[in-house]
Amino acid sequence: MALAVSVIVMAYNEASSLEFVVREIISTLDSTGREYEVLIIDDGSSDGTGAVAEQLKQKFSSLKVCHHPSNLGLGGVYRTGFIQAQKDLITFFPADGQFPPSIILKFLPCMDTAELVLGFLPHRDSSLLSKLLSKAERLLYRLLFGYKLEFQGVFMFKRELLREFELKSSGRGWAVVMEFVIRTWRSGDKVISVPIELRPRMSGKSKVNNLPTIVANLKQVFLLRRYL
Repeated sequence: MALAVSVIVMAYNEASSLEFVVREIISTLDSTGREYEVLIIDDGSSDGTGAVAEQLKQKFSSLKVCHHPSNLGLGGVYRTGFIQAQKDLITFFPADGQFPPSIILKFLPCMDTAELVLGFLPHRDSSLLSKLLSKAERLLYRLLFGYKLEFQGVFMFKRELLREFELKSSGRGWAVVMEFVIRTWRSGDKVISVPIELRPRMSGKSKVNNLPTIVANLKQVFLLRRYL
């Protein structure tokens, strides 16, 4: 039997794009013929995202909603998703629509032979400063942890991996994800990287592709040394 899929939709002030993104994800999952669930995590939104999520829950039996009472950042969303997801395979998608759900169809065949599949962007338009900081972050991971795999964006993994080790990162950024990836990689489980595509945001501005967030994540790289 094909493995069931959990898709966590990460939503912070994405009321204008959330319904389209959720419907697109559900349509893609329907096409696979697999059992699935979609979990919207409303990360303390103030723009009506939570209300949109509740309306969608009434329309789709496969949809669940979790509301953070305050904004916990990416780290909080990932940790909630790790706990709440119930299916065999887990992936996270932002509610801004930048990552098309067709990526799911690219990941699924890879899960036949891998425990963790990482998406990476062969080409990405961003500011020179963002590119330099991102390169610095990747270099630090390589120097501090020996980690060399390509990874930017979304990923998919087998839920059973979460039982292999305890994640200790507690920051707002994506350090908890990198801790998970590095622990999985070091454990000897098969980890592969595949190219994915990126499209323009449907509305608003990026919550993560900015100087303060990137600098904060660089700081978290050093904090990870306490755990890894």
